[in-house]
Amino acid sequence: MNMEIPTRQTAVLQLDAVSRSFGSVYALKDISLSIRSGEIICLAGHSGCGKSSLLRIIAGVDRPDSGTLFMQGEEIAGLQRFVEPELRKIGFVFQDYALFPHLTAEQNILFGLKALPKEEAAKRAQEVIEHVGIGSLVTRYPHMLSGGEQQRVALARALAPSPDILLMDEPFSSLDSGLRQKVRNDTFRLLRKLGTTVIMVTHDPEEALSTGDRIILMRQGQIVQSGSGYELHDTPNSPYAADFFGDFNKVPGIYRNGNIETAIGTFACHADIAEGAAAIAYLRPQAISVSTDPNQLMGKIIGRIFLGDTEQLMLMVKGLSEPLHVKTFDRIPITADQLGIVIKPEGLLIFLPETTGSSQINIS
Repeated sequence: MNMEIPTRQTAVLQLDAVSRSFGSVYALKDISLSIRSGEIICLAGHSGCGKSSLLRIIAGVDRPDSGTLFMQGEEIAGLQRFVEPELRKIGFVFQDYALFPHLTAEQNILFGLKALPKEEAAKRAQEVIEHVGIGSLVTRYPHMLSGGEQQRVALARALAPSPDILLMDEPFSSLDSGLRQKVRNDTFRLLRKLGTTVIMVTHDPEEALSTGDRIILMRQGQIVQSGSGYELHDTPNSPYAADFFGDFNKVPGIYRNGNIETAIGTFACHADIAEGAAAIAYLRPQAISVSTDPNQLMGKIIGRIFLGDTEQLMLMVKGLSEPLHVKTFDRIPITADQLGIVIKPEGLLIFLPETTGSSQINIS
């Protein structure tokens, strides 16, 4: 699914060739990005990839060395102009929530409404309290709130001034895993209902896939790939993108006569690469079917982990130095020692080794 990218005229936020470096090290390098109103963007990638640096520049707490930022078509950072953070109409939910410990939940929410007349501020605070559903928490101080409750108060405080963009920096990472999904789902259900434009930083692949309308995957200060969750998961454009969003068996192969030849089979491949060049087959664990049929490629079971609905198997195959990891819904007899293997081509990706390039090779 290809997503239409907004232009400067239709974008609530646009970045043109934004760079930021510290000495000789680039935190960001030539970042160009357009975001439409109401869109939920996830900046994803491993620690140190530049996603938090980008969020800081959008917020205005750091300045780019080069490039230009526009909000609603107006320049907010560049060679000609720099708009201070408090004037950008941007809300921010911090990783640790940063609630004022000496203020009640309601007072925390009112803090960002000081520019409004008292009655108007109180009315707006009450509106956002009702939207977020924290009416029972307004008289409590932060130390009296659970992690999920603190997150909701921080969200209400950020939404109270009606920002054009809401920035969120790992907003659910401090929550217990059992609570994280519920709070995240409730939060984004509300934000979509309100039509809020959101840019969220996350290092969690599942969070990015389940939350973002568009994912911006970053590495070493640059955008590696952008698109919907389906696009990045199903058709990653590099080994880095594939590894970030999924677990793969990595099987070495050789390109010959329009095919990739591997120890687990030969697969048709359409690529402009040299005859005899090395390639790597990335194979998803669920793309391997197993059976007790002895007339197929065989693998010896060297490990199995029962997970209820699924089972993870480790199969040693002749010609491979590492076992294949298989995810199956089938019930494999506990007495089975070897299994037949069938590869589903739709679960296979072919990449050049990263030392010679990371472009994906198309297979049929």
